[in-house]
Amino acid sequence: MQGFGTTRPVCPWNSLKRTILATIKATCLRGCAPRVKANEVIPDSPFTLVLSGGGLKGLAHIGVLRALEERGLVPNLVVGSSIGSLIGAAWAAGVPTRHMEARARLVRRRDVFQVARADVAFRRLLAPALYRREPLEALIEHLVGDITFDDLQRRLLVNTVDLHSGMQVMWGLPGLRGARVADAVAASCALPGIFPPREINGRSYVDGAVVENLPVRMAASLGQGPILAINVAATSVLRSEIETQGFAATYIRGLEIVMQTQIEAQLRDWKGPPLVLVQPRVEHISMFAFDKTHELIEAGYRATSNTLDQLGTRLDGITPGMHPTRRLRVLVDEARCVGCGSCVVQAPQVFRLDARGKAEVLTPVQNWSPIDGAYVLNCPTYAISVRPEDSAA
Repeated sequence: MQGFGTTRPVCPWNSLKRTILATIKATCLRGCAPRVKANEVIPDSPFTLVLSGGGLKGLAHIGVLRALEERGLVPNLVVGSSIGSLIGAAWAAGVPTRHMEARARLVRRRDVFQVARADVAFRRLLAPALYRREPLEALIEHLVGDITFDDLQRRLLVNTVDLHSGMQVMWGLPGLRGARVADAVAASCALPGIFPPREINGRSYVDGAVVENLPVRMAASLGQGPILAINVAATSVLRSEIETQGFAATYIRGLEIVMQTQIEAQLRDWKGPPLVLVQPRVEHISMFAFDKTHELIEAGYRATSNTLDQLGTRLDGITPGMHPTRRLRVLVDEARCVGCGSCVVQAPQVFRLDARGKAEVLTPVQNWSPIDGAYVLNCPTYAISVRPEDSAA
């Protein structure tokens, strides 16, 4: 028996055990640490996600969320308009993206649009809207549930407008968190003339898109870090005659043009935090196409993945301004140019009229953000085009 103060013999097994445990721990730490590939965004930077309205084209937002999840990117705030508020609310409530996809594939026209026949027949021009509110509100309730903003797992703001005052109202802000999320989303989806206004606490609210379809200003004021803004309302393709027939189609087409012009105007001289603008290629799809769900979701996924791959390794490391940018060469086809001067009016820093009255490019190589170059689409004779920087003039 050993006396007090004597040295105890070292057990070989204990020493071996400590060595094995230390080795396992070190190996586990190395294996469990996130491996960052080249040009992959590191998931440690706070950012705000903004989801625009755009009718069913907003199903692309589901693909956006899937792309973020794959990279471990979790926004600390989501701001949504119209269908962007619906997808954002489902995410904030903890609905998995795979469940959103499955539910989206089941949605049919009758689940959203049912003509308000009685109102239209008896009240005529006094009818509050063309379609009934009940089908859409049932869909929202099914996806979001009967909860308030205080019950949400994640931070969410829903963009609406007070119909009587014209004031933009963001549900989810302090003092507005006691409202039911489903009510706020229904208001945000209440496109005037299409769906009736939604009454909340005695006041009527409609789609916030009438003021700010891509609510980046609020995101800049209330969020933290850079902004990842998803715009599904871009419209850069011609619509066929059949796509603009009837009241609803004409109204929706006009709305598409207004929303795109609005977004371009508010972002043209962006002075807020770094803003990454993602515009999924869905402009060729109608706002109410029920047979394009898979294409829309995948378009959102691809656009987000491609944009994130261009950013580098840290969201908080991007410079102020709008991203991503491209270096492009602007060209004018003199044979097509009629000297109307439209390009000079839209972009006097880029064009002027030469002595012959033809458009001339002042600075052929341009650094384009995602919203630049509207003058290419707006040229009435399609005389303006762009090429990669290294292309010959």
